[in-house]
Parts: sequence; structure tokens; C-alpha cells
Amino acid sequence: MGYKFVDNYREKGARKKLVEELRKKGISDEQVLKAIGTVKRHYFFDETFWSQAYLDKAFPIGEGQTISNPYTVAYQSELLHIKKGDKVLEIGTGCGYQTCVLLELGAKVYTIERQEKLFERTRQVLPHIGYQAEFFLGDGSKGIAEHAPYDKIIVTAGAPLVPQILLKQLKIGGILVIPVGDEKSQKMVTVLRVSENDFDKIVLDTFRFVPLLGDQAW
Repeated sequence: MGYKFVDNYREKGARKKLVEELRKKGISDEQVLKAIGTVKRHYFFDETFWSQAYLDKAFPIGEGQTISNPYTVAYQSELLHIKKGDKVLEIGTGCGYQTCVLLELGAKVYTIERQEKLFERTRQVLPHIGYQAEFFLGDGSKGIAEHAPYDKIIVTAGAPLVPQILLKQLKIGGILVIPVGDEKSQKMVTVLRVSENDFDKIVLDTFRFVPLLGDQAW
């Protein structure tokens, strides 16, 4: 892959246009929009495809995975209500674009990926472009219990249900955002942990994610 880390006026201008497009589509959290406008999405593309990097579209990244379209990344990020210093568990590192947006929002990110090639590539690329996260290789559907509890949990793949094991890793007052449905489409679900045994769930808009694979999913 011909990855190249150059950010010229053309890419900077494309990010500004993307931010305005997302604002028109309903993203209103200014911190999220600022993060989208800061993270260099073209860094996650082979240089051949840089013209695609700031379109609001998903794009293949290999291993049967995609980089989510920017609207979806912004939508999930907005639902998390990230505060600086929040401890966030990300299920599905992928290429690391969502990870970088979370880091720009001030989160401390623990991120897990099951595809070894993606894991190896991402944990090398992100520090190279200035982003530090805690990277793990494994079954994300089980979370990362040894570092729980988390203020926020984000799942970036479609699940058939909300894994109970993830709910147990959420702090009281914490938020979990996960797409739930079948393999063709999912509803975005926000879960707030109200107490030790009580959770409030809100079902939102329809999306289409790659499937969450693992012991607690497909």
C-alpha cells in the first residue's frame, strides 16, 4: 500500500468542506466537528485514492473491513458525549480513523481489533501520525475486562444484540453506543448505565456496518 503522510491545501480545504457537509446533515457538536476537521482522513488511504478520502462514504481497508463514512463516525462520537479524560473502549479499531477522532476529543482510548493485519498496521501508523492509544488484538465482543470499567464504550460493527459482557464493563453513568440488528442493517442504540443493574436504552437511526464477529456476536 502506498501510504504517504502529506497534508496540503487541497486536503485541508476538503476537510473544511466535509465539516460543513456534516453540519448540514445534522451533526451539531462543535467539538466533534472540530475533531473531524483535524484528523487527516486521507492518511488512512493509499495515495491513489486520496480523491475519495473526504467524501462522506465508507471505503474498503482490506480484511473485509471498511473505514466508516465520516457522518457515521461523527454520529457515534456525538452520542458518546466525550469529556476530556474519559476512558473509552473502542470495539473494532479498523484503520484507526475513529480512534483518532476519539483522541482528538480528549479521550483515553483502549481499542481492540480481531484482524491481525489491521491491528499491526494501525498500531504502527497511529503513533507515526501523532496519536497514542492502547492497542489490543483479540475478540472485541468480549471487551477488555482487565481495564474496565469504562466511561464510554463504542462498537464500530453491527451486532445481533447488546453483549451483556460489555454492559458489565461500563461505569455507572457511562454510555455504550452500538449498532444492533441483522447483517444487512442495524439501528444505532445508546445504553446508559443508571445503576448496578439498571440500564436505559434508546433506539435511534438506521445504519449499515460490517458484522461484529466473536464469541458474544455473530
